[in-house]
Amino acid sequence: MRPRPLALLLAALLLALAACTDGGGNRPAPQPAAADPGRPLVVASGRDVTGKGGIREKLIDAWNAQPGNPHKARLVELPASADQQRSQLLGALQSGGAHYDVVNLDITWTAEFAEAGLVQPLDAGLVDADVIDSVARTARWKEKVYSVPFNTDVGLLYYRRDHLERAGVQDTELDARTTWADVHELIRTVERTAPPGYEAGWTSQLAPYEGLTVNGVEAFVSATGRALTDERGRFTASAADLENGLEELRARTDRSYLLTGATASDEDTSLADFTDGRTTFLRHWPYAYRTLHQSLAPGRLGVAPLPGTAVLGGQNLAVTASATGERAAAARDLIAFLTDRRSERCLLDAGYAATRTSAYTDDTVSCRLAGVPAPTATGPGSAGPAESTDRMPREAGRPLYARATLLPALRDDVVERPRTPHYGAFTQTFTTHLGRLFGDDPPSDEELAADLHEALGQALPHRP
Repeated sequence: MRPRPLALLLAALLLALAACTDGGGNRPAPQPAAADPGRPLVVASGRDVTGKGGIREKLIDAWNAQPGNPHKARLVELPASADQQRSQLLGALQSGGAHYDVVNLDITWTAEFAEAGLVQPLDAGLVDADVIDSVARTARWKEKVYSVPFNTDVGLLYYRRDHLERAGVQDTELDARTTWADVHELIRTVERTAPPGYEAGWTSQLAPYEGLTVNGVEAFVSATGRALTDERGRFTASAADLENGLEELRARTDRSYLLTGATASDEDTSLADFTDGRTTFLRHWPYAYRTLHQSLAPGRLGVAPLPGTAVLGGQNLAVTASATGERAAAARDLIAFLTDRRSERCLLDAGYAATRTSAYTDDTVSCRLAGVPAPTATGPGSAGPAESTDRMPREAGRPLYARATLLPALRDDVVERPRTPHYGAFTQTFTTHLGRLFGDDPPSDEELAADLHEALGQALPHRP
């Protein structure tokens, strides 16, 4: 039976509608990058926390300086906000409006970009056994490698040793055995002899953006021992799980401990509050170690693994689907160079959290880039190099805390945020509901858990 004209028209309309939706496989195919062999490879990346002309640019310069290298590269910096980066990359790759060959993706975006066909599968050998296990898992989606870990991140607990010493605390060396109960007890001790400018015990990133998502996931997984989704991004948490997580988050953000402005704070704001002495404790990322040492006098800063479960962060490099043929091969070679053992050691020495175990443990692997780590003067009036502004304490060139604190934090009690192509919907739903905790009339944990369970069930697919 031949199809009727009306049926054919309806089918065509449905196909046109599908092509305009956000569905993963229905986006316009990426346009191939220009084949001009003289055009540099373009690497799109977010802000380099080591500053202008920082370590990422230095590594690109090292790639370009290789003798006989026919494929130069250049770095394009995207907006500082992760949400803006994601939107700009999605728009550019879907429309073909920007010819990016390599993109530096937040680890939560890999599934979305892979599912949409915007990045291409890579050789699994690029993520070898030297890559820290928890970090290596972020490179995969549906059993394929779509990205290579470039730098990683994990939540850490920073604290002011000078505040503890002023309060008479004898042992100021916190470690992996430190619990939130210990932190609360130390806060109560500090408050008895509050230093000038002190306002509250601790702060974090609790504004309604990704910072609140991270803090929420850490509290939820710490309370339940289970992730919110499975490895395929399907929602698995029960309403009871969510209620337990809310109880934990409420305890962590109790107003008797938390800085008043924390519920409107991001990374920069919370860092400034801690530096200025308004709090004794701070939850932050590894790059804060270098930043804080630039501002605080020697001996004042302490850092320990975050009590409970910490969330993994970081960025991974991927080859765009629009890079084909020789350009795609060169892009893969560039990624291999930027993530090899020596490059990862350079990232660690510069202040990032490296993705490879060897960067932390193998003293035969060193960074040979000029100024990493920054040179220091040999003393007043010496003929040595000019005094460096880098005051980060080091051990064999590495940040002092790298081997004993940072590496165990990345290996031990750490969890990913939900790995799903629908991550944008998840994080918006999650932060919107968690933000109700900090309102003038917060709901009960039971009520909020029920609402959150229903909303996440609509935003994410369920396990069959």
